[in-house]
Parts: sequence; structure tokens; C-alpha cells
Amino acid sequence: MMEEALGSTLPVFIGMTLIIMGFAAYMIGQAMANTWKPFWHAMVYCALLGFGDRFLHMALFDGRLLSLSGYLIDTAVLMAISAFAFRITQARRMVSQYPWLYDRAGLFGWQEKG
Repeated sequence: MMEEALGSTLPVFIGMTLIIMGFAAYMIGQAMANTWKPFWHAMVYCALLGFGDRFLHMALFDGRLLSLSGYLIDTAVLMAISAFAFRITQARRMVSQYPWLYDRAGLFGWQEKG
């Protein structure tokens, strides 16, 4: 049941999607926040990264290439990782670039001074 939804086995999903492609998604989120790009740019790049992930599942581990549920699960996980990295990096940049305006407010946010 799990293999049908993922389009590959669970160890392949953990290794390929979470670890390898997850690192790439983290770097995408960080790069978009560091260059002040809008959040949706990271989501577009993660959708493309999901296609690459599905291809590598098929080419390296004999997974199903045209697995819609596998693509959607992989891409949702990659988008979540990228969103996490984007928000952390954006909060860090706002506080470090505008220290006279903002203080850090938790891991994901900032608040106005005063």
C-alpha cells in the first residue's frame, strides 16, 4: 500500500527524497530568501525538483516514473522543506540587515522594535 502511494519503496523515499533532494530543496529556499526573491519562486523550483526526483527514482531504483501520487507526495515534502528554509533565512536576514528596525521573534519571525 505504501509503495503504491510513494511509487517506490520507503527506504528509497527516505534516502532520495528526504536526504538528497531535501538538501537541494533546503538550498533552494535559502537561495530564494537570500536574494529577496518571492516565496512562489521557491515553490516553482521545488515542483521542477519533484520531476527530477521522480526521474531518479525510476532510473536508479526501478520506481514508477509516472506515479501521480508519488510525484505529489515527493513535491509536497520538498516544498515543505523549502518553505522551512525560506522562512528561517528570511527572518535571519531581516534582523541582520535592519537591526535598528527589527528584533528576532522566535525561529520564523521578527518584530518591530519598541
